[in-house]
Amino acid sequence: MRLAALSILAAISMAGTAAAAELRDIDVEHSKGRYTVYSVVWFDATVEQVFEVFRQWDLSTKFSSAIVESRDIEADEHGRPQYFVRNQGCLLFFCKSFVRQGYVELEVNRELRAYADPEISDFRLSNETWTFAREDSGTTVSYHLEMEPKFWVPPGIGPFLIKRKFRNNGGEAIDRIEAIAQDIPTAQVSTLD
Repeated sequence: MRLAALSILAAISMAGTAAAAELRDIDVEHSKGRYTVYSVVWFDATVEQVFEVFRQWDLSTKFSSAIVESRDIEADEHGRPQYFVRNQGCLLFFCKSFVRQGYVELEVNRELRAYADPEISDFRLSNETWTFAREDSGTTVSYHLEMEPKFWVPPGIGPFLIKRKFRNNGGEAIDRIEAIAQDIPTAQVSTLD
């Protein structure tokens, strides 16, 4: 996911950019095969800049080492933007490549929601929401994910390993997101409603 997205968050380093991004909270829960992830991150960039990074699925491979392929797809018959993401990663000895493809709904600079289509994805359910808010001179992004994979995840240790993966790898990803956002001229950010 884009978390498996905020694996959920690998290879741009910007010279001269001080990384102030802060992972404030992360929680992973598991019940009956369904995972719920919640996180809060603060970025030293404007809401418009941060929203633009998340809005463009093509940028995902630049900040997440778990995402090996991603792209924006032409809008569906309802006019909703679509996306494609292929993740690859390992939890202990368990390695897997998995695909999510679906549509996006958004309120520019406020909220972004992504819904995977279970017929063409490796998930029975994968719904993500990012909520963007101004805070001090930066932006807070609250992330919520509900997912139910079609593939096997080690029982008992799955939530622990997923949370550890986010904590260990998420810091680098959020620093990259911040660097990409800071490099976006504010005059070029999306203002479409």
